[in-house]
Amino acid sequence: MSATGMWVEKYRPKILSDIVNQTEIIGSLEALIANPADMPHLLFSGSAGVGKTTAAMCISNQILGEYAKEYTLELNASDERGIGMVREKVKKFSRFAGMADAPFKLIILDEADEMTNDAQTALRRIIEDTAQYCRFILIANNISKIIEPIQSRCATFKFTTIPEEDVIDRLGEIAKKEKIKFDKKGLKAICEYSEGDMRHAINLLQATASIGDITDEHVKASAGLTKTSDVDTVLKMALDGKISDAREKMIELIKVYGMSESDFLKYLNSAVFKSKHKKLSQILESIAKYDYRILVGANPEIQLSALLAELASLEE
Repeated sequence: MSATGMWVEKYRPKILSDIVNQTEIIGSLEALIANPADMPHLLFSGSAGVGKTTAAMCISNQILGEYAKEYTLELNASDERGIGMVREKVKKFSRFAGMADAPFKLIILDEADEMTNDAQTALRRIIEDTAQYCRFILIANNISKIIEPIQSRCATFKFTTIPEEDVIDRLGEIAKKEKIKFDKKGLKAICEYSEGDMRHAINLLQATASIGDITDEHVKASAGLTKTSDVDTVLKMALDGKISDAREKMIELIKVYGMSESDFLKYLNSAVFKSKHKKLSQILESIAKYDYRILVGANPEIQLSALLAELASLEE
């Protein structure tokens, strides 16, 4: 395997027609950008890794051409969620200033659903005031968290999960271009683990290729799946009241073997069902509670440790 940087960027589509699946959405977007002056603000929703940000960048490239870099502002709203980001970065960039031969400036706000309500309210006013020379593309996993006044000012597109067959075909194309040997079972394992997230799938393909051929065994080793059975052990230790041992094993899985906190909870959830524990519903409620806390920004290590302590208390 040659050192070619991140495959997810190397093979990112440059034009809308190259995006995998999403046929109806791509057709609609191509019709909208045929006359850029009439293009509305856009709101893309859907799960991670299905092409939302890529579609936004393709629109930038196709409409702005050589001015794409200069006249496109891309921000991740989850990094700077507050009103300060809107006032300082978005408002400053959206000001009219000696536009070259380009129809408008383009602002792409990724993870816009993570913005506070105050920030969204301020953004709404900017969207209204700059409509003549600026377009916005908002990207959200959860559209319900975008305030209605913004939703009503955008054409909304719901991106769907990419079918397994399309993910496997795309992974096969990349593997061939990188001259990596693979088998269908290995590609299927990547697809199952990435759960329709194309970005995750390509990253896992590259990680597996660093080990060797794309086989089921190598995929599991690369993804840390060979250690998933240890999550069963963590659960048993916690329920037996061995909190310190359970936490030590949990930290090992995350810090040493690279298992993400969300994956740990997913495998823990599966382990609970396999255990057929008498307090199944209580355990599942605890897992859901701490999954939510981590999702909204609480410290993962502290929350997972607290979860293990709560599981231990169930047997008292």
